This record gives sequence, structure tokens and C-alpha cells, in this order.
Amino acid sequence: MQDRGLVQVSSPYSVDETLKRMQSVLAERKVQVFALIDHSGEAEKVGLKMPPTKVLIFGNPRGGTPLMVAAPSLAIDLPLKVLIAEDTNGKTQVTHNAPEYLQARHGIPEELIKNIAVVGGLVAKAVE
Repeated sequence: MQDRGLVQVSSPYSVDETLKRMQSVLAERKVQVFALIDHSGEAEKVGLKMPPTKVLIFGNPRGGTPLMVAAPSLAIDLPLKVLIAEDTNGKTQVTHNAPEYLQARHGIPEELIKNIAVVGGLVAKAVE
């Protein structure tokens, strides 16, 4: 599903298992993980509840730097990120920005879109 520039893919695994699988795919491809934000874990620390919700931030300077040189505003959306969260039906969803959305938003040259289009394949591998 693509909506508002977002691509959402269902995962047959839990949020934590999907996260582990995503991290494994990134490690196999030597993609650097910059951060993991555990929104639900932080909410719990202050006595609030929310479904499991985590954001994984990752990238490769070899791919991202030429993009940001060509379209400097893209730095607001890079590094790449995926949201791994449990939806209202208890199913795990993996959401990321559509490369076409980022291209239109920042004016990324056509020949460089492949540098960020890889996110779809990485997510597909993690949820297979």
C-alpha cells in the first residue's frame, strides 16, 4: 500500500522479530544502522502505553552523499528509516517513505533515485 508518500508492507512476524530480521538484512548488505528509536519502550518508561512501535534509521554514505549533494534538502529525510509497528489489528506493519515521493519532494535527479529505491527490497527480504 502507498498512501501520502508512504509504503506499508505487512510482516508475518512480531515487531521485535521483524526488527531483528531487518537488522540482519542490513548487516548482510553492510548497511550502517545509525539508530533505533523505541517509541513504545520510551512511552512505557513514563507510564504510558502504546502498541510496539520502533523506528530503525540506516544508510550508506556512498549512496546518500551524492543524493544530498544533488538535492541538499533531502538531508531532512536521510538517512533512510523504517517504522516497524503493530497496527490496531495486532499485525506488524513496516512503513517507509516511497522513493518516488522523496524524488518529487526534493527534486532528486532520475539517475540517483536507485540509491534510495533499495529500501523496498530490503524490507521485502526482512518480511519474507
